[in-house]
Amino acid sequence: MEAQQVVEKILADAGAEAEKISKQAQEHEAAEQAKLDEQLGRYGEETQAIAKKAGADEKSHIVAAARMDIAKEYLAEKRKILDEVFEKARGQLKNLPDNEYRALCSKLMRGAVESGDEEVLVDKKEKRIDHHFIKQVNRELGPGYRGNLRLSEERLDLGGGFILRRGKIKTNISFKVLLDQARKELEIELANDLFGSQ
Repeated sequence: MEAQQVVEKILADAGAEAEKISKQAQEHEAAEQAKLDEQLGRYGEETQAIAKKAGADEKSHIVAAARMDIAKEYLAEKRKILDEVFEKARGQLKNLPDNEYRALCSKLMRGAVESGDEEVLVDKKEKRIDHHFIKQVNRELGPGYRGNLRLSEERLDLGGGFILRRGKIKTNISFKVLLDQARKELEIELANDLFGSQ
């Protein structure tokens, strides 16, 4: 499964959950509106002029407070869903079958290489990205690159993926960074959905 497909699946799953939560929020707001309408009816029976003014003010404040509470609940649910979706995605990436993991890392590495002589840093527990894998990627880089990628002896806590280092320049292609970027993009969309529609 390619990284783009994984990200698209994550975005689709999160979008479906967001739509479900949005519907629930609308139903909750409608119920609150019905309660408010009943309360306003009682005010109107007591005094017409004062109750209308007081009721309108009260309704405005209560509706504003209810909308704020609903927005907070909605946002909290979306964050909870995002946490679950991205945690599941992190696990799926980490537990990809060896051939899929290597194919994904090879594609990501070839896309991230700038000069072809970078050093490849991997996770402390990484066993699938080895010297043989690096040789294969070097062959696949083809003309225009020197094909001198080399596996570093230095190991880091990456949780999957890799970092390309050339001198002081590092390109972080760890799964954590890729998922964090996808999450930021999705959170921007969700924030626009939540706050842009009001």
